[in-house]
Amino acid sequence: MAIHPLIVRSARQGWRWQWLRLMGGLGPADQGGHYRRPTSTPMQTLVLGERELEARDSTTKPQLIVGRSCPWAHRVWLVFQLRGLSASINLLMADADHDEGRWRLEPTWLGCDSLLDLYKLCGAPPSYRATVPVLVDPGACASDQPRLLGNDSTPLSEALCSWPAEATALNLAPSELKASIASWQELIQPSINDGVYRCGFARNQRAFDQASQALFSALEQVEESLQTKGPWLCGEQLTLADVRLFPTLIRWEMVYAPLFGCSARPLWMFPALWGWRQRFFALAGVSESCNSQKWKRDYFGALFPLNPSGIVPDSPDLSRLIGAGVAQPK
Repeated sequence: MAIHPLIVRSARQGWRWQWLRLMGGLGPADQGGHYRRPTSTPMQTLVLGERELEARDSTTKPQLIVGRSCPWAHRVWLVFQLRGLSASINLLMADADHDEGRWRLEPTWLGCDSLLDLYKLCGAPPSYRATVPVLVDPGACASDQPRLLGNDSTPLSEALCSWPAEATALNLAPSELKASIASWQELIQPSINDGVYRCGFARNQRAFDQASQALFSALEQVEESLQTKGPWLCGEQLTLADVRLFPTLIRWEMVYAPLFGCSARPLWMFPALWGWRQRFFALAGVSESCNSQKWKRDYFGALFPLNPSGIVPDSPDLSRLIGAGVAQPK
């Protein structure tokens, strides 16, 4: 027996009302339905000196805590990988707990099994969001109070660019390119990094259309620059600008196109950008930071308002997709 149209309309209206309430839990939106990333209390980002780091052993080295699914943590992790900072910084993975909405530490560290507990141990005020990435100094001895060295991906990635490293370590932020890196940040952060979220978390069609248009306009600017000034965003040298773009584009086919609706044009329609992503993925230490199964589990499994069924779809193997490329249809 067919369902009466009145029941269908009532169900749709009721679901939309509930959906809007649930979306409010994901992130705020303005009156026009445009997603606005929530702000958090800024904190000073600190860099330890070379002599101080040389005096640390494996148990007292600063700890960089990241989550595999978080693109903001990924950019900091990439700086850690590309500059080879494992001699002075330990890396710890936090796991997203979908039921409690917090980051779990497995194994526990400093007696803490969650990032929230660790923030409290470090004396962080309640206004700090207990999230990744975060760099923590456990102290040089057991009597020292652990402290947060930084938890904002932008200044933290910049800090790791100047962190003491081997003489052969990559310089991802050379002084002569800082203006160019900053210029790319002004485009990449709002229109691409945040742009995919503005698409996925838009509250209405108009807000989505505007976000999608801004996103793909920015990708076209990147494509044009790579075609004329590549192979990297700032020319011949790999920089922090490339690092900031990669975590978003490497998740494209796995998450942002199918779940956030960023599908106006597939990435293979940007050939220079596609080649750039292949080159970056092939850099030493990069592929180890990419886990598409974790990404899909956390995005499709945790973002209930966008995927109520909780079903995690199949997708191509990441290394084959990135390494081999996709044949363009005739």
